[in-house]
Amino acid sequence: MITPDRFMQIKLKDGSSVELDAGSTALDLAKKLNQTGPGQGLAASINGATKDLATPLHDGDAVILWTFDDPEGKEVFWHTSAHVLAQAILRLWPEAKPTIGPPIENGFYYDFANLTISDEDFPKIEETMKAIVNENYKSQREELGSAEEAIKLFEHNPYKVELIKSFDSSQPLTGYRQGEFFDLCRGPHLHNLGKIKALKVMKTSGAYWRGDAKNEMLTRIYATSYPDRKQLTEYLDLLEEAKKRDHKVLGPKLDLFSLKEEAPGMPFIHPAGMIVWNQLMEYCRETFWENDYVEIKTPTMMTRELWERSGHWANYRQNMFTVQAEERDFAIKPMNCPGGMLFFRSHVHSYRDLPMRVAEIGNVHRFEPSGALSGLLRVRGFHQDDAHIFMRPSQIESEILNVLNLANEIYTLFGLSYHLELSTRPEKNTIGTDEDWENATNGLRGALEKAGRPYRVNEGDGAFYGPKIDFHFRDAIGRTWQCGTVQLDMALPEKFDLEYTEEDGSRRRPVMIHRALFGSIERFFGVLLEHFAGRFPLWLSPRQIRILTVADRHIPFAQELNTQFRKQRLHSTVDSTGESISKKVRNAQLDQVNYILTIGDREQEHGTAALRTRDNVVHGEVQINDFLQKVEEERRGRALVSPFTSQQ
Repeated sequence: MITPDRFMQIKLKDGSSVELDAGSTALDLAKKLNQTGPGQGLAASINGATKDLATPLHDGDAVILWTFDDPEGKEVFWHTSAHVLAQAILRLWPEAKPTIGPPIENGFYYDFANLTISDEDFPKIEETMKAIVNENYKSQREELGSAEEAIKLFEHNPYKVELIKSFDSSQPLTGYRQGEFFDLCRGPHLHNLGKIKALKVMKTSGAYWRGDAKNEMLTRIYATSYPDRKQLTEYLDLLEEAKKRDHKVLGPKLDLFSLKEEAPGMPFIHPAGMIVWNQLMEYCRETFWENDYVEIKTPTMMTRELWERSGHWANYRQNMFTVQAEERDFAIKPMNCPGGMLFFRSHVHSYRDLPMRVAEIGNVHRFEPSGALSGLLRVRGFHQDDAHIFMRPSQIESEILNVLNLANEIYTLFGLSYHLELSTRPEKNTIGTDEDWENATNGLRGALEKAGRPYRVNEGDGAFYGPKIDFHFRDAIGRTWQCGTVQLDMALPEKFDLEYTEEDGSRRRPVMIHRALFGSIERFFGVLLEHFAGRFPLWLSPRQIRILTVADRHIPFAQELNTQFRKQRLHSTVDSTGESISKKVRNAQLDQVNYILTIGDREQEHGTAALRTRDNVVHGEVQINDFLQKVEEERRGRALVSPFTSQQ
């Protein structure tokens, strides 16, 4: 059917079409679909590019209206809100110099020169932001013309001038106006500010201009905003819950690990923490065995020539720790991959050996700026449950599928939901040919689609040697964490001249997968600590049982039970101090002991114990053998929930 010129057909996300008058904009489409609420119709994807709602549409355009539930919608919402923050600051401190203000996870920030504020200023900043929102300005996009014209417009702000000079001259310069405020910006923005229904200034800190410590220190203001007051309240409640779960607080409190000035970014794992660590390692090695991996161990420090060959010296040198000995340069490994290449080369291989799955729990070190270090989550020295899978090209899809299935098994065990992101080739500093990158990217994409798993594409966010799939976990309070990764690499086998003999006798180059499913063991430990709020399931717990004595006469029986439990390799202790039972119980609960057994006269006489769990549910008198049987089943099954309570 031919559409008359006065009408046009627009394709929607669900495959359907809607008819609009010729010359209509994305805003007209939002009105037609009744997508005009505060969290709806924030911007539009038009043929794959996110645009303002004021953008005209054309017949046959494919359009998605972004909402606040979409990452793209949040980005537009928070970027527009950053302009509101800058406008408010200039109303309050006209001499301040705005620099940059991007959206970030859970909000946005804006950096200012010539500005000094404190927490006491937050209320008036918020009130001024609310006043600007209530004025309900329309966001107006303006073309700035040449760089010279833009520089003249911002000549009072040297930071904006520096940015303009750094931009690609072939790309048009644009800015956005709302009321009296105009800022350099690519956009897109919200159509009007009235969609911002709730906002909060969160904190302020110092930040170097363009992230360079050689530059001037600026004032950074963090804030957040939402299309609904309830969403803001829920977010603030989440932050309070996150504070209670902070692994940097729980770790020392539970005596699991510590951080020392003598070793910045390199944690000390304490005896209780090693119990958790070793259980993770035991499970990790079980997955190696069950999925036909062999395990190796490669040197921590290797010569500069190796890292030059791998490409790390040219592309990753700034993140490496180096040392010189006997007039030779060495580097402490930031990755396990080159050692894995040397291992593969130490044998002659045929197609019958492939796929070869080679695992290594390697200790790697990477230089991170001291300001970026954060407990176990961002460190300089850490361990990876690394593996390199060498295969024929025809085995790529099946091997990636195997890794995806194994990852699902692992994350499900810990009660972690997750989503997948495919990261493609960075613009600069990569190794490998265009063909290699295309084949590698298509291999990952094909496996994801065959697995039927939804995923998001992060353009340009791959490693320098290949595209990757990242696993983003969602924890018990809804936060996401990136830990696991799968990377397909056709470049390193080429650089290290890896070969195998094909069925026809020819020499071929293997393809390789890098995969780490815990990722950094330290980071995974920290994520689990916050996910469980220190209340580890029994199989991971460093304090599984504590036996409390009512009086000194009960100590011998308590010690007898403790010996019995420890023979079963249960982490059990006796509290025979002179504290009251209520105080002993409270101490055990604060230590997150899974099972608290009390021994008094009755229990000693009957050969039993009075059981309560750390959630303060009292189960009364239990037979020791029955208790041990249930505990052993719980431990062996790596259960998340105790058989004695539904609230673990």
